[in-house]
Amino acid sequence: MGREAQSARLSQVLDGLERGRGAVVEIAGEPGSGKTQLACWLAEQAGRRGLPVIWARAPRAGEGPFRVFRDAAGRTGLAEGSDPADPAAWYELIRQRAAGGVLLVDEMHRADPSSLELALRLIRSLSSSAPSPSPFVLVLAHRPRQSPPALLEALDLGVRTAGIVRVEAGPLDVAAVAALLDRWRRPLAVGAYGAGAPDAATAPAYALPSRTGASAAVLHTASKGLPGYLRLLVAAGFDAGLWPDRAGGDEDRLLREAAPLLAELGALSGPARAAARAAAVLGGTFRPADAARIAGLGARDGLAACAELVRADLVRPAGHGQRLAFRHPVVGQVAHADCELPFLLDAHRRALRMAAERGAPAVERARHAEHLVHTDGAAAARVLAEGAAETVTRAPAIAARWLRLALDALPARGREVEERAAWELAHCRALIASGHIREARALAHDLLAEGGSRPADPRPAGRADDGGARLTPRLLLRAYAVCADAERLLCRYEEAEAIARTGMALLPRPLPAVLSPEATELIYEYGLVHVLRGTHDRIRPLLREAARARTEAGPSASAALGVLIAFCDVFSGDIARGAPEVTRCAALVDALPDGVAGHTPDVLALLGCAELYLERFPDARRHLQRGLDAATGGAQKHIRAHQLLGLTMIDQWAGRLDGAERRAVEAGELARAVGAPDVVTLATAMRAMTLVWARGRRYAGEAVALAARAVDVVALGRGWWATSAISLLAHAQLLGGDATGCLRTLRDGGGGDGLPQVQPAFRPSLLALMATAALAGGDAVGAERLLADAEADAGRLGLPLQWACVHRAGAQLRSARGEHAGALELFERAAEAFRGGGLPVQHAWTLIASAPATALVRGPGAALDVLARAESMARACGAALAVEEAERVRARLSADTRPALSPHPSAGSRVADLWSALSEREREVADLAAAGLRSRQIAERLFLSHRTVDSHLGSAYRKLGVSSRTALARVLGPAVPG
Repeated sequence: MGREAQSARLSQVLDGLERGRGAVVEIAGEPGSGKTQLACWLAEQAGRRGLPVIWARAPRAGEGPFRVFRDAAGRTGLAEGSDPADPAAWYELIRQRAAGGVLLVDEMHRADPSSLELALRLIRSLSSSAPSPSPFVLVLAHRPRQSPPALLEALDLGVRTAGIVRVEAGPLDVAAVAALLDRWRRPLAVGAYGAGAPDAATAPAYALPSRTGASAAVLHTASKGLPGYLRLLVAAGFDAGLWPDRAGGDEDRLLREAAPLLAELGALSGPARAAARAAAVLGGTFRPADAARIAGLGARDGLAACAELVRADLVRPAGHGQRLAFRHPVVGQVAHADCELPFLLDAHRRALRMAAERGAPAVERARHAEHLVHTDGAAAARVLAEGAAETVTRAPAIAARWLRLALDALPARGREVEERAAWELAHCRALIASGHIREARALAHDLLAEGGSRPADPRPAGRADDGGARLTPRLLLRAYAVCADAERLLCRYEEAEAIARTGMALLPRPLPAVLSPEATELIYEYGLVHVLRGTHDRIRPLLREAARARTEAGPSASAALGVLIAFCDVFSGDIARGAPEVTRCAALVDALPDGVAGHTPDVLALLGCAELYLERFPDARRHLQRGLDAATGGAQKHIRAHQLLGLTMIDQWAGRLDGAERRAVEAGELARAVGAPDVVTLATAMRAMTLVWARGRRYAGEAVALAARAVDVVALGRGWWATSAISLLAHAQLLGGDATGCLRTLRDGGGGDGLPQVQPAFRPSLLALMATAALAGGDAVGAERLLADAEADAGRLGLPLQWACVHRAGAQLRSARGEHAGALELFERAAEAFRGGGLPVQHAWTLIASAPATALVRGPGAALDVLARAESMARACGAALAVEEAERVRARLSADTRPALSPHPSAGSRVADLWSALSEREREVADLAAAGLRSRQIAERLFLSHRTVDSHLGSAYRKLGVSSRTALARVLGPAVPG
């Protein structure tokens, strides 16, 4: 899979062999790139053609000459009396055996000197221009990094002179990786590539795990697109949250799939094997001297062992300072999994001691401490807790695992009780950040239930519900914040608000002049809950009081609190106060390093959304993308979903419809993974809206049904997520032609005609949408009333794009009254605002809506020019709906501009006679040409070829006695049937 170009080239080689032409084929690639699979495919194709296939493979060890070709020699071997070391005898034997078929030599980089010499002789013979009396195809699969210079030189020379066919087994693309993952879920028959194929290339009879918890794109990146490593990652049960520290939790299956790699390790000398295991213990990049010390080797022997690992291409130079690393992280993980337990314990103990001596970061020490937690107890547990605190922002799944191990090792009573409670809360935070929100919620509830009123639980440590510590006042505040956070992320807003409110009752009022980190965290969480419930006005006074106090939580918490306040202001429609605060907070956040900003992961999402409301799209995109980039390795799935939704909206407005759909799908998948139904609803509605624009009116019904099904599962008026999804559904309904449904959806979901329950920052555009729907339903009075409300709200906000939506609806109302000049002025103001705001789809849609008014005020030619500009813009964005609408309006204008009666009846009668002389298809083509459409546009409209259109048009010209579209329009204009 993913090797179509290589397969086609190999098929050409077989075609040549059937015509009597031999060839040399080089299959080159990295370890794990699938070289042997390509050779097996070639063998299968040759077998289907009835061509003989002989396999040869360089052994890892052995004695005697020509070891590579001994299996290829067959049972008869050399003629009796021949010298077994005679190159000429072997050359003749191999040529005879391979004649008319395919000789595949795998792992040629391991060839012994005599086999190499024989291969070079075969290469020279087959790649020469002279015809061969007994042609065959010689296939050499090898790793260029490990191949002898003489082989590389001969192959490069042959490729340059066109005597050798080179096939590169490079990385697969994402689509091929996805196809492989799907294929590996099904068992494959052993021996699928025929007898004699190498065992390492034959797919096993069992299927790999059907779910890895990672997408094809993530696995593509982790495997570097190389199928051998991809298979190892899938076999291990790949977990993006643990990568690259480990592939997954199934070491047994990993080792089972890694047989070829284990053979590579087994072929090393004793010191080199020890160095490889030591390097696996050290992990990441390592210094040869450290590997030697861990392996118990002297300095000279250690350097020699590492040099052997480099020659075997198991490790490669990495960065500066003579550091090394395994050629791929999973190679080191296989080497680590293959170590005996006594060696592992001793090696990790030595590595931990070395790291402590050097003052290494806690993360580095924790990687060794996790292997010692059951032998060194509390000391290892504290190292793990320190490491978790350092890595929780970057790799929360690893932090959660370390904290669980630490909790298992720490006593549940005694002086460690308070320390254990702090670790339990940190564990909950790490679980939330890694997407295990339900598990975090359960643990937080247990801790709150037990920690506030009962003495320490006497149950043994290690149980999931052994929180049992009496929480200190500060830890109790944190427990309430963590528990409320988990409830909020599961979209259980009533429970989240109740829990946070209970915690807030523990704080003195008025708030103290200096807030503890725990109090700051709880206030921030309480504010977030109210924002998502849509009750942000209730929390604004408390947030402002907290902002006046000084917090001990550090700059990230202070910035986060400021962003939340600014977001509430903007969300409430208080633009005058919120806009400068967003600017100030953006400067604070921009000054924070990614690691510090990541300690409060919501901050970049909130800031980006506030900027989106303020129509600062470049700034919003920058902050949302920064947050998305920082949340790598499976971290903060819930926040990634929020950031993706913001970027989806920006992409949709900016006309990047393909990108918008991809982001909406990914956001929905993440929200499902963490169990956030309201986020799934909004993601589905955003995708539906994008599909309406991208696929046109024929798909509108299906897209609206998709959004409607999602919105049906959400209680109307439930909060920010619900009202956002409902507004998107209403917009999609109107675009799909259901004005009544649009009005009903907005009234039911927004709390009535005034839409009191929707976010004020978007209310003018939604009221304008309702006015447009009312007008489409014939209710001009209702549309006027709604438009007046929209104008009032837009005036309070002062946002250009909200005004643009209102102006467009006002223009449509004026057009309905016959005030075409005033309507055109409003259309043009709206179109210019959309253009200046970088919203090409809305710009095109507004131009299309203005075309009838333009025709009446400035003439049909000007209207057609406007439609042409709009259509060009819409096509560039892939907005099929706008293209369809431009064509519909153009056809209507063309019909409207033809007088119903001719001033000269005799002339009209003559034209009618001419018109009746045309065939039905010629009439269709002529009518569209007279309306101003070009041949390409006519061809697209009528599903004809460009040439067929020109043929029909030429025939119509001859019958009507004209020679141009202008003359055609002049002749047909007065009398073309309607």
